[in-house]
Amino acid sequence: MRDWPLWTLRRPALAYWLAVDAAALAVVAWIVVVGPQPTSEEITRFAAIAGTAGAVVVGSSLFSERMGESTRNPWAAHLCYLTAGIVALPPNLLVLLLFGPALHGVLTQRPESHRWIFTLSASALAVFGTRLVAGWTAPTDDLFRMILCATALLTLRAALVVVGLRLRTPGSALEDTVGEPIDVVLGVVAVSLGGLMGCVAVSDPVHALIAGPPMALLERAAQLPQWRRSAQRDAKTGLANSVHWDARARFDLAKAAERNRPMAVMLLDLDHFKRVNDQLGHLAGDAALAGIAALLRSTVRRGDLVGRFGGEEFVVLLPDTEPAAARAAAQRVRHAVSTVIVPTVTTDGRDHLLSGLTVSIGVATTDRFGYELPDLLVAADSALLAAKGCGRNLVEMA
Repeated sequence: MRDWPLWTLRRPALAYWLAVDAAALAVVAWIVVVGPQPTSEEITRFAAIAGTAGAVVVGSSLFSERMGESTRNPWAAHLCYLTAGIVALPPNLLVLLLFGPALHGVLTQRPESHRWIFTLSASALAVFGTRLVAGWTAPTDDLFRMILCATALLTLRAALVVVGLRLRTPGSALEDTVGEPIDVVLGVVAVSLGGLMGCVAVSDPVHALIAGPPMALLERAAQLPQWRRSAQRDAKTGLANSVHWDARARFDLAKAAERNRPMAVMLLDLDHFKRVNDQLGHLAGDAALAGIAALLRSTVRRGDLVGRFGGEEFVVLLPDTEPAAARAAAQRVRHAVSTVIVPTVTTDGRDHLLSGLTVSIGVATTDRFGYELPDLLVAADSALLAAKGCGRNLVEMA
């Protein structure tokens, strides 16, 4: 138990995550104990909703596996049939619907099980909190109340998860915790479809099967943001890859040129990084790159654009930054890298704390080189080479 990744969480995050897990477990246990025996009609509704959802999730997973696609998270489908359960099922059968996301988390063999347990617990609390809004014993189908319930479900679930993520990684980007606008839109579509499915299940459970095709389409569409993010991010560090960084940087520079706002480009290269790979192994090298990436995200400002160019080279676009501020930012990063300690594993499987890393940095500003990205990168690269030539662990301005 001492080796569980759960214990690596910061103390505030650990306390919060455990509290959410415990609260969800207590609520579920209470519902199972005090809930009355469901009627045959309610069991029929449950069978229609669970059967439709199971067919969609399993069918989509089999299709993805056949097509060789990456592991998927059918969160939109889960949200859809849980909403249907809020409308059409008693609380004790609603508990059974939660076995869907729970079973998915087990079968996908997630490396950090405490993360999906926390997400599942947050979803459970949001679901039963929404059921209170809808009416605990007899949910209403009033349009205003259903809109209120949909809003409550999305808001409660997002709030519980976002607080946990922010406590775990205070300096994380907003989109990594809150999500992107498309995720919000998909969530609204999911609860809307789930509400319709639940209303149909109340009047005629068999007709709830009609929700299968649109739920399958929704489940497919919900993967698009994940695939897009995967295409834009470097797999080892989670930073913007070179293609995405280049496109974003050109766009930001063009806007800055129209407004005559100062910008700077910071090019970083880890010193003697080949020694890490040669002495400790490539897995240790990958851990070091991920550690430096996390440090960069927490050291630069929220609006700065951080990317990985390949190998041990990183790049940062600094909006609204004068040359003096750019130099100060580069020095701050250089100092932070020199103090970082990265937990790694050596080639023989021993735990190792990697320290003593240093970085050389070249900085180019729009004040001297204009707003064309190639010109800035060439100037920053020349300054970086100068820093390397002067002994490394230095900042040079182009």
